[in-house]
Amino acid sequence: MNLGQKFYTTALNKGDSAAIYYEDSVVSYGKLLNYALRFRDLLKNKAATKGGDRVCVLIKNRQEFISVLFSIWFSDCVVVPINIFLKPAEVDYILKNSGASVIFVDADTVHVANELSKSNPSLVVFNIDDQPDSSPHIDTAIECSADESEPAVIIYTSGTTGKSKGAMLSHHNLFHNVSSCYRALEFTEDERIAVVLPLFHSFMMTVGILLPLLNGASIVLSKSFHPLKTVIEDIIKWKATLLPAMPQIFRAFLHPSVPQDLPLRLCVSGSAPLPLDTLEHFNKKFKFPLIEGYGLSEASPVCSVNPIKGPWKAGSIGIPIPDVEMSVQDENGNLLPPGVVGEICVRGGNVMLGYWNMPEETARAFRNGWLLTGDVGYYDSHGYFYITDRKKDMLLVNGNNVYPREIEEVILKYGGIKEAAVIGKRDPRRGEQPIAYISLNDGVNISIDDLLKYLRKNLADYKVPRKVYILEELPHNATGKILKTELRLRND
Repeated sequence: MNLGQKFYTTALNKGDSAAIYYEDSVVSYGKLLNYALRFRDLLKNKAATKGGDRVCVLIKNRQEFISVLFSIWFSDCVVVPINIFLKPAEVDYILKNSGASVIFVDADTVHVANELSKSNPSLVVFNIDDQPDSSPHIDTAIECSADESEPAVIIYTSGTTGKSKGAMLSHHNLFHNVSSCYRALEFTEDERIAVVLPLFHSFMMTVGILLPLLNGASIVLSKSFHPLKTVIEDIIKWKATLLPAMPQIFRAFLHPSVPQDLPLRLCVSGSAPLPLDTLEHFNKKFKFPLIEGYGLSEASPVCSVNPIKGPWKAGSIGIPIPDVEMSVQDENGNLLPPGVVGEICVRGGNVMLGYWNMPEETARAFRNGWLLTGDVGYYDSHGYFYITDRKKDMLLVNGNNVYPREIEEVILKYGGIKEAAVIGKRDPRRGEQPIAYISLNDGVNISIDDLLKYLRKNLADYKVPRKVYILEELPHNATGKILKTELRLRND
């Protein structure tokens, strides 16, 4: 059974039961299924898609994102969710790399598709806000037949080489992770998951969409985390029980305006390290616990979490979820004992098939059947894992992975710039902020304001350096490598 078949069966069984609570409306399973069938007909009849075709989704948080998701699986196609904060040039790379010929957009993102159509004349664009609100009957049969081993989703992650990599997740990968999360979070059919992070995020796709909707539960969907007041009102009004989110959100919950008696039973923090101060104050304020977990897109994404009933260990990402193995290894692939720092590795049915059209990158991501996360840490004598360092050079900006190399390559395309180096500076609100240092070719002068305008046009806003400093020369070691360690010590 694939994801489309599973949702279809669940939706038929649940009928008029609530699937999504969104603003002031309740979307039943039956209505959600009808929407999905309508979008499926668009794909088959107007885009002539066939099994295995990639279909991009560039839609903000709304119920149509979810119905489009299932419509793509109903058509035996592969979902390519796109970060809505990316600029047209970044989206164009994903479009071309994935080989997608169809993209779903909404009124807020259609301008990106219009821009893309100039260089992709065969691109089929479906603006969900332009589609007639008519749906087939709920008993319309589906014919999706994709095997569990086939790709269901290609999620693009920032790449250390400056190019994004498409992590291929199969139907089985996602089923496996949903099943593991179901047990780890002691999930029930009565659950109402508050979804406040963007739906394109792998954390939300698995825990925010698939976990509830494949198991007959429901979603309390917010357009955005801003304003906080609206999110809190949604949680209270629709009696949300579980909130998966990132540290910045839980920190905001500490504001005096947020009441203590929320209906939540559990909060799960992921996407970035959870500051100990936030954890301590949160668990003092609220009766329901905040527990930290860990994952990465290449693992569908959840790998570990602190046990709901404890013991909870501050600073720990917890223990592996059911049917997932984690280890700490040295550079030669030797398993390390408790307390010894090495690379955290993951193995299990949740681990990706590989990177789309990148066999060399895929080969580098695995060793002896283990996925190499690139994260450095250790585990204690009780099996709790701790991360002490992150992937080389990677920044975490508002929970988003940002690789300096990607920003540096765009800077160097500006012209007149000899070298560029991007580092991260701590920011209490956003986690980290990218800062750029550049040197110029002889006789060249540039305007930093003009450079920033160029970067804002070609990079997602969260990737744009908050400051750019021009140096006569960047620091180098004996082999000519830029010394980012020295740049991090500067007090500019």
